[in-house]
Amino acid sequence: MIKYLPPLLLLLLSGLCGRAQEPPGRYNRDSLVRQAEQPLPDSVRAAVFFRLAEDWIEQDTIMAKKYAGQGKRLVRDNVRLQGISLYYDARLLAATAPDSAAAIYLQAEKKLKPFTDKEALRYRSMCWHDYAHVFHFDKDDPEAYINLLIERAIPLAAQSGDQAWLGKNYLDLAYGFKNLQQLPKAETYLKQAIETLRNEKSGIGYLTAAYHTLSENNSLSGHPTEAAAYMDSLRLLLLPYPHATAWLDYYAGESMRLTVTGKFDQSLEATQKGIQLARQLKKPYPEQRLQLQQFYALYNKKDLTRARDVALDLTTRKPFINVAMNRLLIYYGLVVTYEELHNIPEAFSWLKRYSHLRDSISQSNLEAKVNALEIKFRKAEDQRKITTLNAANDKAQSALKRTRLLNWSLSVVIMLLFIILLLGYFFYRNRKKTTAQREQIKVSQAMLQVQEEERQRIARDLHDSLGGLLASTKINLSAIAGHQPELKPVISQLDVSVMELRKIAHNMMPEMLLRLGLEAALQDLCNAFTTDQLAVQCQCLDIQPDIPQQEQVTIYRIIQELLTNAVKHAGATKILLQCNQRDNRFFITVEDNGKGFDTTADSKSGMGFINIRNRVAYLHGSIDITTTQNGKGTSINIEVYVSSAIPTGHPG
Repeated sequence: MIKYLPPLLLLLLSGLCGRAQEPPGRYNRDSLVRQAEQPLPDSVRAAVFFRLAEDWIEQDTIMAKKYAGQGKRLVRDNVRLQGISLYYDARLLAATAPDSAAAIYLQAEKKLKPFTDKEALRYRSMCWHDYAHVFHFDKDDPEAYINLLIERAIPLAAQSGDQAWLGKNYLDLAYGFKNLQQLPKAETYLKQAIETLRNEKSGIGYLTAAYHTLSENNSLSGHPTEAAAYMDSLRLLLLPYPHATAWLDYYAGESMRLTVTGKFDQSLEATQKGIQLARQLKKPYPEQRLQLQQFYALYNKKDLTRARDVALDLTTRKPFINVAMNRLLIYYGLVVTYEELHNIPEAFSWLKRYSHLRDSISQSNLEAKVNALEIKFRKAEDQRKITTLNAANDKAQSALKRTRLLNWSLSVVIMLLFIILLLGYFFYRNRKKTTAQREQIKVSQAMLQVQEEERQRIARDLHDSLGGLLASTKINLSAIAGHQPELKPVISQLDVSVMELRKIAHNMMPEMLLRLGLEAALQDLCNAFTTDQLAVQCQCLDIQPDIPQQEQVTIYRIIQELLTNAVKHAGATKILLQCNQRDNRFFITVEDNGKGFDTTADSKSGMGFINIRNRVAYLHGSIDITTTQNGKGTSINIEVYVSSAIPTGHPG
């Protein structure tokens, strides 16, 4: 393994890549400029200016500042745009005042937090990402950087749906693990970044950085074949963009891979191509990075004189030499180069510079860590005080909550008691009303039963006593009628009286009902009502013979009363009677073509209707009357309940 890559270089390369790649062509600048010149609402134009600022910020901070300022002037009272404007303020300030930028990032994120649209979520993710960047590269706290990316920036990036930005976060997370020398974890997130960015046109810049870094990882881990495969993928990706700055990373990564595998001449060719492109693109820092790779290739090739010259040239190059880590790398390179050139005085001279700089960096890091510990201590003290105050506040809040809960509980109990009392009152009143109705039904039932018994008694008396007496009188008169012809009319009238008496007795207690059942009795009743002027049609369906006799009599009386009303009051010439039984429900329908009646008048309060209603109520039924006064007839539908037991499988 080539010894030219001390761990410090990993931090350097990763730090450079953290911001080096931006997706080319994310926005069409010309289109955005034209859009900004249109007479659009201020909020729309402000958003356009901010997009222009984002597109320029990595290439020309002056242009980025110009567009960010134009957008800021149009923000006004729009809180969402205020948050975005603060983000760009912090972004432009980060290079010179990282602490101030970090505070502004948090302010921007706070303003954007109430908004849940995808763009607001992306900007919130960007705030946390750049806030974490301050911790990594300015406060030397890679652990905090990684935690902020994992817990804040990446979840928001995923919610925003911006796959290019999500892939960028995975890429930077990989840099964080790489700087902690956790190469397997870094490789995991690099592959995840590639998978996320592979189909994103706006993420090409990030994708090139991922391939470049993954190739470096494999070169450093001793896997040159895998490193070459990733460099090939990077080259194919960059072929449509011959002047893209990402080619500089390609040449740097390819040079490292070739140097690690001992192909020094090819490595030098790659660095030379990269240096020429960097000069064309006017990118001094990437050019100097490639010169550093050139130095390592020359040193490992043992072309020590040229290696020394390149290293000495780098000691005068800015901005490369302004970075302390870069000075440390090049000083160490000159130490080992002069040592192998057997120029011990020069080697010792550069060793002193290297040691002094290393100690200075260590002391600076020590002071930074002491300051960080002091800040943490103060924060811990403040947090302890806050915790104490919060505990007291929580205790007071708990007491208040208990009091409120007790009050609510008492209110609920009182409300429940009131509801129970109210329900009890209504239940008592309904029960009392139901009891009264039941008593009334019992009285009606008793009256109907007494009435029916009285009908039977009167019918028997009329048939047996008065009927017998009239028959005897007729016989006696017939015996003397031969001598007295004037008695014949009397005998005829007596015959009519006997027939009328029998008819009355029959109506009061129909023998057909007692002997053959309800259906036969109804047929007989309809036949009795049928005359030359009146046609009565009877239709019976599924009437069961086991209906209790008392209920049969009640149904018979209802129908008898309905037919009587149709004949006497309606003047009907046609009557249709339909009776149907379904289980324990008995349906009665009587239709006539009579003159009808007014259902709101007192006609329903006569004895006939009262008897009908009482009998229907006795059988727990209901009655519905449809009638008009224009001679279109009347339809009466009655539903009652009987105690008949229907056999299993009966069609009714």
